[in-house]
Amino acid sequence: MAANITKNQVLALYKSMLRESQKFPNYNFRAYALRRIKDAFKASKTLTDPKIIKKEFEFAQQNFALIKRQVVIGDMFRTDKLVIENLR
Repeated sequence: MAANITKNQVLALYKSMLRESQKFPNYNFRAYALRRIKDAFKASKTLTDPKIIKKEFEFAQQNFALIKRQVVIGDMFRTDKLVIENLR
């Protein structure tokens, strides 16, 4: 990975993580993942040091891979929808 992470790369990763998190079959996991992603990216928005930005970007990529794996596992062990989900 290049030392300079572009804004477009960060936005693409952010959108990919949000999209993938929407695939969680469990409402609680889905809501938690979306909230954590938004909070983490918002907290990192003001970073200026390229080394820290690169470190945070790599951490986000690892979490994206984790989300993808967890979505697959969640699909294998699907449960009934919660009451809150049936209200939609």
